[in-house]
Amino acid sequence: MAQSMIGILRTLNQLLTAGIAITAFSLLIYALSFNLRDRVTRSFATILACVFVVSFGDALSSVASPNAMREMWLRFEWIGIAILPAAYLHFSDAVLTTTGRPSRGRRRLAVRLSYLVSLGFLATLPFSVLVGPLVSGAKPAPHLQRTWLTDIFTIYYLFLSTIAWVNLVRAYRRTVTKTSRRRMGYLLIGALAPTLGSYPYLLFGSDFANQHTLLFWLASVTSNVVVSFLLILMAYAVAFFGVPWPDRVVKRRLAKWILRGPVIASTVLAVTTIARRIGERYGMPYNAAVPFLMVGTLLILQHLVTLSSPLWERILLIGNDRTDIERLKTIEERLLTSGDIRQLLEAILAAVCDRLQSTQAFLVTLAPSGLEILVTVGETDYLEKAEITAQLLNQIQVNQDGLCFEWGEFWLFPLHAESTEEEQLLGLIVVKRPKDEPIDPEQAQALQILIKRAALVLEDRLLQSQVFSSLEAFSSQMEWLRRLRAVARYNSGASLAAPETIDSLLPPADSMARWVKEALTHYWGGPRLSRNPLIKLRVVQQALNEHGDNPTNALRAILRRAIDQVKPEGERRFTAEWILYNILEMKFMEGKSVREVAKRLALSEADLYRKQRIAIEEVARAILEMEKRASAEEQNESESVHTPF
Repeated sequence: MAQSMIGILRTLNQLLTAGIAITAFSLLIYALSFNLRDRVTRSFATILACVFVVSFGDALSSVASPNAMREMWLRFEWIGIAILPAAYLHFSDAVLTTTGRPSRGRRRLAVRLSYLVSLGFLATLPFSVLVGPLVSGAKPAPHLQRTWLTDIFTIYYLFLSTIAWVNLVRAYRRTVTKTSRRRMGYLLIGALAPTLGSYPYLLFGSDFANQHTLLFWLASVTSNVVVSFLLILMAYAVAFFGVPWPDRVVKRRLAKWILRGPVIASTVLAVTTIARRIGERYGMPYNAAVPFLMVGTLLILQHLVTLSSPLWERILLIGNDRTDIERLKTIEERLLTSGDIRQLLEAILAAVCDRLQSTQAFLVTLAPSGLEILVTVGETDYLEKAEITAQLLNQIQVNQDGLCFEWGEFWLFPLHAESTEEEQLLGLIVVKRPKDEPIDPEQAQALQILIKRAALVLEDRLLQSQVFSSLEAFSSQMEWLRRLRAVARYNSGASLAAPETIDSLLPPADSMARWVKEALTHYWGGPRLSRNPLIKLRVVQQALNEHGDNPTNALRAILRRAIDQVKPEGERRFTAEWILYNILEMKFMEGKSVREVAKRLALSEADLYRKQRIAIEEVARAILEMEKRASAEEQNESESVHTPF
């Protein structure tokens, strides 16, 4: 009975050791993938690499049959053991620095010396000086023989671990907020995992383990379970260092990574190993059920993680966060993208054509520069957009009411917004008449329903564009708040009181280029100009006095000034050095079509779009320079006001 229990505990210990190796490797990949720039994360990655080497070598040595292979893997395990104390000291120094206690030179020197000493111990490993030869017949498990240098290394191991622990306690005492103090407590508890689970205690306790084999394996299994939990707890605490993401994002990413990585991989390994050993016990060294069990377990666990993800995501979110996130998820699930809106409008337009037995139709929306064709049905290449725009605009001005109007060989169906007090015209459905017969009452009733649905889609499209414009207006500020939150998690005093640099207050260049393009598209009026995030720039706010406190006119003036900075010196020409300015002037200021601009500048439309992107980037760069100067002037004025005489 005792031997059977020992065999079960030994197998379980092998599986747990392999699970620790899988967990350490998975968390190492996570750290290297998401937050490698942070010093705490880099040093923690070194600890994870050491733990992986120790657990991997221990797991392989427990199943290796030739003594030479077993000794090789036991020596491989010592690579991680030798580097681990220096990495642990490095990690504690990084954590203490993050909490606002940077090294004055002594801690940094101690970390470098510890790595050199660890490399020195490691250099003696191939010569059987750090540890001796394999003791193959020892119970309860084979291990390497202890030497005089092993005792010295053990003292070194305990000394550096103690110093590292003191540094972590100092970091814990420096934290002030409730959340950061709780997570630093998790880090203190989880930091026990490397020291408890990595050192080979059989070097000193082989005699006791030989006399109490069952107790040894029970303690080993318990230790591995505790180490697995502490390692994940430590990774959870480290995951918040230096990242700009909200807490809910960090929790969700780490939980999903652990469930889909260590949990599934360790479970599949355990099922495969148990199935193989049961087959060997009954005289089947290779069991055909093993690969099927492996694949089935993998698929079932992946499916269970997917099904349970809403449950554990709700558990991770507490208080008002849960309500806010559920509201955001509802918006995300119900939001229609531009492609979704086009597909829906194409379906409605096809239904209109089917009702009227027409083969050609298109839907246009109102834009500041005229009418814009959104979706088409049938062959409409013969239609000239300029002619359609001019004639349709005249038709709209003459006829404001009614379900249907005639325009040449087409029927016009106006699309009005019904949610506003005044019926705002959103666009038109233009259908080619198949014959001169009028629309009968049954067709009119069906068309009225389709037209209302198309108008509802266009109205929703307009509302969503306003929402996106509002989000764009807050994007730069939200990014700044995320960065501020990242540095303030464990060092709020220094980070929140630190003065802001001008560059940190400027919006990203890619966002600037996108905002400039939208503003230029609606340069002569439209929501993309009046609700553009560029209005919140200091340089635009400073120009309000010159333009009657009209933000749209102020932004238009700043855009004009930036375009003038792109303009070369001298009289305007249609040469290569003037091409960027000419594109901006003709396309946005004069409102010419792409075809007209390309023809006038002797460019293909594809080349014109490339040059237009470069021109918009130049305008965005000019506005950024103006914003930088305006911010500097405002900061200098603020400092001069607050300077005591």
